[in-house]
Amino acid sequence: MFDRYTEKARRVIFFARYEASQFGSPFIETEHLLLGLLREDKTLANRFLRSDAAIESIRKQIEGHTTIREKVSTSVDLPLSDECKRVLAYGAEETERSSQKHIGTEHLLLGLLREEKCFAAEILLERGLRLSAIREELARSQSEKVASNRPKESSLLAAFSRDLTQAAIDNSFDPLIGRAYELERLVQILCRRTKNNPVLIGEAGVGKTAIVEGLAQLVVDSNVPELLRDRRIVVLDLAMMVAGTNGRRHAHASLTTASVNFGLR
Repeated sequence: MFDRYTEKARRVIFFARYEASQFGSPFIETEHLLLGLLREDKTLANRFLRSDAAIESIRKQIEGHTTIREKVSTSVDLPLSDECKRVLAYGAEETERSSQKHIGTEHLLLGLLREEKCFAAEILLERGLRLSAIREELARSQSEKVASNRPKESSLLAAFSRDLTQAAIDNSFDPLIGRAYELERLVQILCRRTKNNPVLIGEAGVGKTAIVEGLAQLVVDSNVPELLRDRRIVVLDLAMMVAGTNGRRHAHASLTTASVNFGLR
């Protein structure tokens, strides 16, 4: 169910389940989802609520509104309320609306605001958050992120390489299917402190480049560890650099059927 969610968004659901269990609720309600969002993504919360005091007041308001029962064991898999299910559905719609592939914490926030009559939406509306304004702010931030990721230099790197992260931003890649293990292993190696240069080896056409493109998509979607956030992945054309001729470029193409070695910038 949560395959399309970013790591942060998944943790929001986890914390929402925890909050519901602490209140003794038989369901995960929208207010629990809001508490999970505030707990997990403090950057997003502070961006729109402006202060830690406002965030703390939300918890107190929820506690004052809720009939606290005996705590439920955290091992119990609490179901989502109907309102919460609609919030998640709205979050998925907001992801499509913004032409993104993964559901993030910002989409969950928009989903809460769209479920206008739920308690969490009432809390947010009381503090001045409006759906249209939040949408515009998030869209502006996404546009600025796209602009900042575009190559600005006419350097040798720009001349002899192709930016895979930019291609991912432009939705140029097909979905990567059946390579979850290889992609996870790639991320693990890149996050090592030493011996962190992965090499993908295989015959031509087995999908080595597709795995690297999948990594670029994860980086763009911020669905990677902090160490890899905001990195650029580029393909370097060594043949063009060394020879600058089509004949040498063809020779290099034959070599790369054996392996793909790449780095982050």
